[in-house]
Amino acid sequence: MAEPTAVPPAPEAQQRGKARRVLLGLAAVAAVGALGWGGWYWLHGRFIESTDDAYLQADSLTVAPKISGYVAEVLVADNQPVHRGDVLVRLDGRKYRAAADETSATISARQADLAKAEADLTQQDASIAEAKAQVLGAQADARHAEAEVKRYAPLARSGAETQERLAELSNQQAVAQSTLAARQAALRSAQTRYGTLQAQVLQAKAQLGVAQASDAQARLDFDDAEVRAPIDGRVGDRGVRQGQYVQPGTRLLTVVPLQALYLTANFKETQLGAMRPGQAVNVRLDALPGRELAGTVDSFSPGTGAQFALLPASNATGNFTKIVQRVPVRIRLDLPADLQGVLVPGLSATVEVDTRGAEHG
Repeated sequence: MAEPTAVPPAPEAQQRGKARRVLLGLAAVAAVGALGWGGWYWLHGRFIESTDDAYLQADSLTVAPKISGYVAEVLVADNQPVHRGDVLVRLDGRKYRAAADETSATISARQADLAKAEADLTQQDASIAEAKAQVLGAQADARHAEAEVKRYAPLARSGAETQERLAELSNQQAVAQSTLAARQAALRSAQTRYGTLQAQVLQAKAQLGVAQASDAQARLDFDDAEVRAPIDGRVGDRGVRQGQYVQPGTRLLTVVPLQALYLTANFKETQLGAMRPGQAVNVRLDALPGRELAGTVDSFSPGTGAQFALLPASNATGNFTKIVQRVPVRIRLDLPADLQGVLVPGLSATVEVDTRGAEHG
């Protein structure tokens, strides 16, 4: 008896088997992917805090004049690199030069006054010494006249000397006493004048100091006619023009220190629990697609962004709606050499902070 011939499976059954194998393969791939993602999240992803609310920044300085005047020269162009101390703008400083010349002449006059006062004081020293010598001479004459009167008085009483001689000696004694009194008065007057001359010397020194201070201020004003770069950087926002009249504080231009860029990332308050200074940061700039930069958490703002707003929110009034706040975090970038001076403040970035190894406390 012949064996029965095998019946091939129906096309529908073949399709169902093929679909089942595809589904099983997809399920296996999905399971492997889920397992891999779960492992990545457990070992790495759960420690990463990220935000795209991040921007490059630099501590730019606005350049403004300290004095008023007309702009004589603008010595820099837009976007020009400058170094600290470079002259950026020169004002018309002729009136300040004239003021400096005037104060210099005033110093010379005050120095002459001081020299005269000191010379008068030296001369008065000599006058006082002369007056003291005259007093000593007058005292000697007065003592001699007194001694003569004492010596001749007994002789005149005994008749050995005439009364006229005693009267003459008494008169000489009176003259000597008067001369002594005059010399003593002259000494006191000279000593008093010495004090007056000392005051004049002090006054002349004070006036010289005032003149020197005025001269220093005038020279500062003249020096300030040259507006210099306060830091190294690149010129931006140049609004000054030749012939423009400017006053102290007028915004002329801005110097941007591109060599000192940093990143400010605004993280939600719910992301800051394990974040600490010193943690590693991965940065992706929108301007450099496909390239990653390294950085380090530098510091945290002492308040949320809302605290430093022009009109801070007052949650104690009106209806209250709780909103997750953001805290600015400063990130120090490790820029490679080819990007030094290329990146500019304001560029957007996506930041990822690895919070593993955070040091609490």
